[in-house]
Amino acid sequence: MNTAPEVDRRMLEALVEHWLPQAKGRRLLLVHGRYVDGDREFGVTTKEHRCRVRVADQRSLLGVLEAWQDHQREYGADADTLLVVTTDVPDEQFGWDLLAYAVRGRVLSVDRVQIIAGRFGARDIDPRIRQEPWLIDALLDAEPAEGWPRTGSVLTRDRAIQALIRVRLGHAALGEDAMDIGTLLDFSLDTAATTRFAALPAAERDGLAEWLTHAVGDAAGLLLRLAAEGRAADAMPLGLVGTAAVGANASTAAALAFGGLLGGVRPEQLGAFTEAVEGALERWISQAESGSRHSDSAREKVLAVTRRAEELATQAGLTTYLADNRFLPSAFTARLHTVATALIAALDGSGELSAAEDALSAVRAHHLARLQSDRVRAVDMAMRLTRWLTLPVPEPTSVAEAIQRHNTEWAWVDRALTTLWAGDPAGDPVLGQAYQVVCRAVRERRTILDEAFAKHLVNWTKHASIDDPGGCLLIEQVLDRVAAPLVKQKVPLIVVLDGMSGAVAVELAEQLTERAWWEAAPEENRIAAVSAIPSVTRASRPSLLTGTLTTGDQTVEKDGFAAYWKRHSNGRHSGRLFHKADIGGDAGHRLSDQLLEAMADESVVVAVVLNTIDAALDHGREGDRTGWQPRDITYLPELLDAARNYGRPVILVSDHGHVLDRADGTPVPAEGVESARWRLGEPGTGELMLSGPRVLFGEGSVVVPWREDIRYTSRKAGYHGGAALSEMAVPVLVLLPSPKILPSGWELLGDRVAPAWWHQRAEQPTPPAPAERKPKANRRAAKERSDEMPLFTMDDSAERPSLGQRVVAGEVYAGQRVFIPKAPDKKVVAAVIDALVDSGNRLPLNTVAGIAGRARRPEFFATTLQRLLNVDGYPVLSVDGGRWLTLDVDTLCLQFGVTRD
Repeated sequence: MNTAPEVDRRMLEALVEHWLPQAKGRRLLLVHGRYVDGDREFGVTTKEHRCRVRVADQRSLLGVLEAWQDHQREYGADADTLLVVTTDVPDEQFGWDLLAYAVRGRVLSVDRVQIIAGRFGARDIDPRIRQEPWLIDALLDAEPAEGWPRTGSVLTRDRAIQALIRVRLGHAALGEDAMDIGTLLDFSLDTAATTRFAALPAAERDGLAEWLTHAVGDAAGLLLRLAAEGRAADAMPLGLVGTAAVGANASTAAALAFGGLLGGVRPEQLGAFTEAVEGALERWISQAESGSRHSDSAREKVLAVTRRAEELATQAGLTTYLADNRFLPSAFTARLHTVATALIAALDGSGELSAAEDALSAVRAHHLARLQSDRVRAVDMAMRLTRWLTLPVPEPTSVAEAIQRHNTEWAWVDRALTTLWAGDPAGDPVLGQAYQVVCRAVRERRTILDEAFAKHLVNWTKHASIDDPGGCLLIEQVLDRVAAPLVKQKVPLIVVLDGMSGAVAVELAEQLTERAWWEAAPEENRIAAVSAIPSVTRASRPSLLTGTLTTGDQTVEKDGFAAYWKRHSNGRHSGRLFHKADIGGDAGHRLSDQLLEAMADESVVVAVVLNTIDAALDHGREGDRTGWQPRDITYLPELLDAARNYGRPVILVSDHGHVLDRADGTPVPAEGVESARWRLGEPGTGELMLSGPRVLFGEGSVVVPWREDIRYTSRKAGYHGGAALSEMAVPVLVLLPSPKILPSGWELLGDRVAPAWWHQRAEQPTPPAPAERKPKANRRAAKERSDEMPLFTMDDSAERPSLGQRVVAGEVYAGQRVFIPKAPDKKVVAAVIDALVDSGNRLPLNTVAGIAGRARRPEFFATTLQRLLNVDGYPVLSVDGGRWLTLDVDTLCLQFGVTRD
């Protein structure tokens, strides 16, 4: 026999399992080998046998004999105990007196490869495994406690290596059949797994790297080289920075600088690797946007890679070469700064607004925009406000006009201003300066509009009443004009959001219509009422809920609400009003039993007062202060769910609006102060005196500020009671769970409620071409010409297909469509593309779904469109924050081989 090989416990277990069924009562197993450190006693179980194994390693014949004699003395005829002796004594030196007790009557050799096959449950083994000692050693060494997985009758090399990778690296996905470079890149961020790889014997590392490179591609070799060097964590960051050396704009200087970070790499290998890294980052970004349980971890992975890439780029002096990179934070910041500069230029007249629009499109095209939606939202609001500032805005000529324009346009201004006032979430000073310029310009214009409204309000207040409202909807008319018509179809749920301004209503309506609520109105626009005076809860809320201009407390409101419906329905309906103490349920229930009972009764008009917004004005808000979501308002989500379950339409209405605190300093000293925003006495600068039947305090005459920056009491988050438009305008939102219950004569509003500048780029005015003077033609000549003309004429412009039509007519689109089951009709996809182009490449998701007739499941339709248009993973179409669909026209044209024109 040749030199005795090393054997360990696992190998002996395999031998015992194999030979024990053939032992025929023999209790000695002689093995040619050297037993390395391990247990000297252990148990082995097969399907039919269970025995205890004792191991002795002996280098001489005498030692073997002595070990067997000791075993016999100690265990006698115990058939359940087996002695295994490992030895290098040649077989011919043993006499028959000893071999007679040995299994198979001889010294057994260890076939390591056959042992491996047995451990996998295979009868045969891929002959290539015998030629790779590193693989044999690794498979014998790495078997998990539960054993190797069963692979069938033949153990192939690929199956063996896949199983080895799962155990060695502790990264299960690496051993799957469908493994790709993305899986390896995931592995590169697993510190424990990469550390294990680096600690493997060099031969095993090389063998695994060779197999993975063959299975995945060139990029795998580079990644595993870095892992072997202990630099796995930098693999993806280096791949991102590597675009400077192999990208379209690569230069020799950039390649040399990158060589200082990672040398000895072939360009084609680096190119494959950088492409793989960018693809993985795009995949993780999509995962981060998905809202799944892996979203947060995907987001953190992307940010960790891009931050480290930024550090490496700075270290190597490559930042300037990566200015156009669509992943690096510095490139994203640079694009934001370009917008900031362009916004200021557009406002001071030194630049065109179109430059800012183009810069904003570049921001949205950067991949980090999808992860930093709060920053994009802020710059988006700055762009919207700048569009508005560049448009002419004539002053209102009446109270009714001012209220309506506030409700249909200026409330959007206030909403955007609230977001922008908080600044850039990352605290960037360049953006902060630009945002401040925009905010100041907006405040100046809003102040002018508030002053114009205030002037008309003075005269209007003197005579305004239900009989002579001056074209306005009064707060006490909301039940008559809005709630009563709904009752004819289905009794509504009226939710009074105390203190909700037009800006808050804009945001809530946008979110709720995205959740399958249908906004409706008795006219073609969203409606708003005028608050009582002063615009405080004690005056406006009782007036709203009783249908009568009055003041009072909760008792007045409850009794008045019940009386209103008794009076106006001839006993067919009743009204029940619930305040804060009546809403919450007992343990285990969100809503009270009495509230749910009222909701279930189709004869009861239910109203609920929620004070969250008004309370936030007094005490401030925790967390995000730039906007409101339904979940921010206590009980609102539960009430909306209940209304949907009972098929009730919902009226979201306020009693008054509010102004936010945006002024420094102390309260304005004044006499006769009754509240933060109204008092008695004589008006001063920024104030006015209102007198008339709608003034419910001060014996019919009060002094109120029309400027937002005046207050009479200690500082709070916001105030109400004054005469600013955002206080006096009362938003009224009507939301239907189904369009089938739309009252006769009413309209579904859809997305048309938003002003044009909210969604679309501002169009550059084109001067009209001068009209040509044409000589009069006599009738005879005209008749002759008409006889010569063909019956049908073709307009040249009609012959040119639209961009969307050209995209869906091409081979690339046809190739994409093959892989999409139940893909939308070509005409639908073309219409969506054209609508996006016509709207500045960006539209709300609901609008796009409406164009396609898929309003019920807009998010699924958007996903299908992305699969159709995002060729090779390039973001032709992206979803921003789950609400907006953005089209990258340049990438669309490039990927589908079409031109813009």
